[in-house]
Amino acid sequence: DYAGDLLYATLLKHGLAKGRYGQRADDGLALVDCAITNAVRCVPPQNKPVPAEINTCRPFLAAQIEAMADLRAVLALGKIAHDSVAKTLGLRLRDHPFKHGARYEAGKLSLVSSYHCSRYNTNTGVLTETMFDVVVKQAKIAAMPEL
Repeated sequence: DYAGDLLYATLLKHGLAKGRYGQRADDGLALVDCAITNAVRCVPPQNKPVPAEINTCRPFLAAQIEAMADLRAVLALGKIAHDSVAKTLGLRLRDHPFKHGARYEAGKLSLVSSYHCSRYNTNTGVLTETMFDVVVKQAKIAAMPEL
């Protein structure tokens, strides 16, 4: 779908992926120094998870974050992802609200947030390709400050 097209094109542009994205498991695309995971692991009706589903999935997100010893930054795509990552990192949402381009520190980790790169958000102008490019670059710099 378009979200994948925009996401992978942007990761390729910033050297966070190599190969070619062809929307298939065998397309040859490989992530470089990054990983992709979901805050909610299954697609709920109308793609609108309820709090109970988000809370049920949070331990899986926490386990994935904990398993990445060298993790330095998380780019959260959308408010649900932002809020779930923030809670996983022990951040108070009141003090760390979702905002496109926001960056928060939680110990050794940076949380960078973006509007989700969905077709709906790009068609309505909530998120442009340029806005997404800027936030991916911001997350890369947070993860790799030596660049």
